[in-house]
Amino acid sequence: MLKGWRHAAVWLHIITSVGWMAEALTLFALMLIGSGGDPGRRASAMSMAHAIDLHLLAPLANASAFTGFLLAAATPWGFFRHWWVFGKFTITVVQFHVAILVLSPALADAERAALAGEPPPGALVAGTVLMASAIAFQAWLSVAKPWKRTPWAGAAKPPTGPLWVFVAAVCANGADAGIGLVLGFPLPLLSLVALVTRLLTRRRSGGRVRAVAAA
Repeated sequence: MLKGWRHAAVWLHIITSVGWMAEALTLFALMLIGSGGDPGRRASAMSMAHAIDLHLLAPLANASAFTGFLLAAATPWGFFRHWWVFGKFTITVVQFHVAILVLSPALADAERAALAGEPPPGALVAGTVLMASAIAFQAWLSVAKPWKRTPWAGAAKPPTGPLWVFVAAVCANGADAGIGLVLGFPLPLLSLVALVTRLLTRRRSGGRVRAVAAA
């Protein structure tokens, strides 16, 4: 059962990551259309881009990020034991914050500007390409697993986490998607609770293991 749920969590992480990249490329295509000369077509393209970002890209990004975080927290790979995992973690955190704090507000502004007849800013168009490129690079890291272990890896290999973490990686993200549909905006509430709970229990378990080893 543990193996089955772990595979399900990895599967969900893969398809949501691919979906995240596909939606970023979709935004890029719509912005190219929005850069054209037809005002009506421009406004339609940017309105569609904003809707896709809010109702499809953002939930996929949430699910991709939190399934990845929970898998790192529940498997021997960890967050900081291997450079390729640390690279994926860093890119995901940066992408997550840039998308929420910069790209999404800029896209809403671009939609309003398109209704006034203005094209989307070049920086916003470039941002969608960089987002898709970063996800593609993370996919390569997952396949190639380059570089060695980090200096913080330690000698002991962490054990695989309990079943509930992998169940939460699958079910919490599905529940968060439903909550987002009801609220009208994405909110990874249950996924965040599951991640914090796992990190706290993992830390306590690690402390008990070290205490037993010292005794």
